[in-house]
Amino acid sequence: MKTETIPTNREVFFDRDHFIVSKTDLKGRITYVNRAFCAIANYSEKELIGAPHSIVRHPDMPRAVFKFMWDRILEGHEVFAYVKNMTKSGDHYWVFAHVTPSCDAAGNFLGFHSNRRTPDRRVLGETIIPLYEALRRTEAAPANAKDGLVASYRQFSDIVQSKARSYDELVFSL
Repeated sequence: MKTETIPTNREVFFDRDHFIVSKTDLKGRITYVNRAFCAIANYSEKELIGAPHSIVRHPDMPRAVFKFMWDRILEGHEVFAYVKNMTKSGDHYWVFAHVTPSCDAAGNFLGFHSNRRTPDRRVLGETIIPLYEALRRTEAAPANAKDGLVASYRQFSDIVQSKARSYDELVFSL
């Protein structure tokens, strides 16, 4: 039985010239990882293949951001987003992720593909970290998780609409 990984609050970094790449099936189980993913996440390829991609999900990530990402991806859109991930030992690393659905010739979803690169540290510090902290506070305020997600998603949508015409316009203006 897998034990729960406890966040350490230690950040680890990867080289700006490296890209983390993974592919998943329709249920989010990992089907491919590159060496950079294994190195930064501190998992072997064998440990990752077949595991849910949430194996690297950091508890500091607002659920509203993942809901937004999945809603967009399942509509057939690509998504760019800042994501805080967790290593096998509980350390964390930030990425700027580009996630796309993988489709067959008829347009049917086969799985998902994600490329991640190092994020802009200024954007993280000035915008993303404070935003994600606010969303997490909103998610934690209601008595139940469902109401927290609804409130946080509404807050996220309101922030995007107040700053740009679309999410894509906002994320690329940062």
